[in-house]
Amino acid sequence: MNFSFIFQLALKSIRGNLLRAVLTLSIIAIGIMALIGILTAIDGIKTSISTNFASLGANNFQIIQKGSGIQIGHGGRRAKPSPPLTFDQVESFKEQYHFPASASISTQVAFTAVVKSAIAETNPNIMVFGIDENYGKVAGLEIGHGRNFTAFDAENGQDIALIGETIAQKLFLKPQLALDSLVLINSKRYKVVGVLKSKGSSGIFNSDNTVYIPLNSARQHFSTAQSTFNLTVAVDNSYDMETAMSEAEATMRKVRHLALNEANDFEFSSSDKLSSILIEQLGSVVLAAYFIGIITLLGAGIGLMNIMLVSVAERTREVGISKALGAKNKDILLQFLGEAIVICQIGGILGIILGIIVGNLVSTLVNGPFIIPWAWILGGIVFCIIIGVAAGIYPALKAARLDPIESLRYE
Repeated sequence: MNFSFIFQLALKSIRGNLLRAVLTLSIIAIGIMALIGILTAIDGIKTSISTNFASLGANNFQIIQKGSGIQIGHGGRRAKPSPPLTFDQVESFKEQYHFPASASISTQVAFTAVVKSAIAETNPNIMVFGIDENYGKVAGLEIGHGRNFTAFDAENGQDIALIGETIAQKLFLKPQLALDSLVLINSKRYKVVGVLKSKGSSGIFNSDNTVYIPLNSARQHFSTAQSTFNLTVAVDNSYDMETAMSEAEATMRKVRHLALNEANDFEFSSSDKLSSILIEQLGSVVLAAYFIGIITLLGAGIGLMNIMLVSVAERTREVGISKALGAKNKDILLQFLGEAIVICQIGGILGIILGIIVGNLVSTLVNGPFIIPWAWILGGIVFCIIIGVAAGIYPALKAARLDPIESLRYE
């Protein structure tokens, strides 16, 4: 009995028990869709995270106030913040840090600012940073229109601004129309000298929705007693990252006047470390996807076994006729087992298609790439074969062991 004949018999059996077969196919498809969809979405999210954080620079790290960074894990508990990094301290660090690297000073002065132009205004969700002339280079910001800040701008606190592309489109319809125009940032007037190239959102930070102003302008108009300044260091050679961070730690401890027995009251943050932590947190979602998929497919397998047992009972006379015409037990076994596998595979293929669509919809929402998860597709096909064999083997054995004489007398 060849496979094509088994396949034809399986399709005939599905048509004969269409409602039950469709229900089983649907359960299998939902299980595979959940598994493939979640795993495809996670692959897209991982790629998006890696791409967005890599754009910040693989050879960069930040020195920030301890307890002010993103907290992941530990039950969401955040360490008690240390004293802020003052402007004098970060300036001293730049002067004393002699490693082959570029250092830049920045400070976040607003989290929920409103930016207005003559014709429109943004939602109160704009972040505002004060930066020096080196920040664009070390943080990987690219100018799409206009120019970057100069050392003169940063030192003299010029009232000028760089704005993200999303803000420029919101306020001026076209990014290039923003140049030399005035905007109000929390009622303070700034002249737009540059619009940044779009980089998209990492899900945590969106440079397209951010405004940058010169460092001393930020100090003059937004600084408070609680203001803290950050250092971004770009190492000339990425292989020297560990050495650069060790040197930076020693320099900052000296600047902060920490005794030998005192712990650091500042911390380091790097894009690759943060992206690795975020990706690691997705591991629990992967486990949940496996659990959901396996439980759903287990239910589908039980349903399939029930359908096959009913099918054996309904086709007992057919089995008797087949054996009377010369069919062997092996032929009957392969026929019913093949039917179970074909049902599983049809449901699996449908689930794989739906899973790829759903997974890539999620990936698109987080600016991830379109992914065809070949490994998961192959795994889904193999898993469906296993479910088909496991659910069909008992009914197939039962059909193969039917007595031909009794089967022919069955009504």
